[in-house]
Amino acid sequence: MLFLLYLILGACAGGMAGLFGIGGGLIIVPVLIFSFKIQGMSPEVLTHMAVGTSLATMAITSLSSIKAHQERGAVQWPIFVTLSIGILAGAFLGVYAAINLSGHLLQKLLGVFAILVSVKMWFGFKVHEGARIPGKALLISAGVVIGSVSSMFGIGGGTLSVPFLRRISLTMKQAVGTSAACGFPIAVMGAVSNMVLGEKNPWLPVLATGYIYWPAFLGIVLTSVLFARLGARLSHGLPAEKLQKMFAVFLFFVGGYFLI
Repeated sequence: MLFLLYLILGACAGGMAGLFGIGGGLIIVPVLIFSFKIQGMSPEVLTHMAVGTSLATMAITSLSSIKAHQERGAVQWPIFVTLSIGILAGAFLGVYAAINLSGHLLQKLLGVFAILVSVKMWFGFKVHEGARIPGKALLISAGVVIGSVSSMFGIGGGTLSVPFLRRISLTMKQAVGTSAACGFPIAVMGAVSNMVLGEKNPWLPVLATGYIYWPAFLGIVLTSVLFARLGARLSHGLPAEKLQKMFAVFLFFVGGYFLI
């Protein structure tokens, strides 16, 4: 029964990611927290398990997204390479910080983040374009911030990287494509760090490696890729602005739940 829930979750996360282009982690992490509570997972680890499992799924699902954007020439590889230096370091630091927080506090921080994203979604993601691409030092520093926040909350980083890339003069097509590529190093470093740093926690459930719960990982991966493509197709024929506001309301209540 729970595996069916993970399949449905993967479908929802993939579909939402395709519709809104923000990555499925903002859906996967809250729903995994709820489902892990239902199955009686220890509160000592369930939030960390949700974050780690979300990152592991994105390590797989991001590949199809990268391929699609690369076929359209949207990935700016020189910028990606420089950003990735900071992203890899930041992703490890984010996981390290997260596992040293209690599950309760991590949920509170996730709640604040979800509310901030919901407000941004409600009012739109428009940013002012910059005049030029910055130097390597700034790109690496930005990568550290994007990687650390994303790995701490189990998301792909698009909510941070797309506005940043737009600000440094990339077109929306290039920003989304390059952001999709940046999700891969975030996910891989975040997943590996969660496996290694969480390996010795005594509260881990059966069928887990560190903070990655494999039944949930498998169920989500099986359906998210397919439904991400479907969501991307639907996004061209549905009222995107109304859907975005609906998802913003959903995130606001999720954030409020975690805070309360």
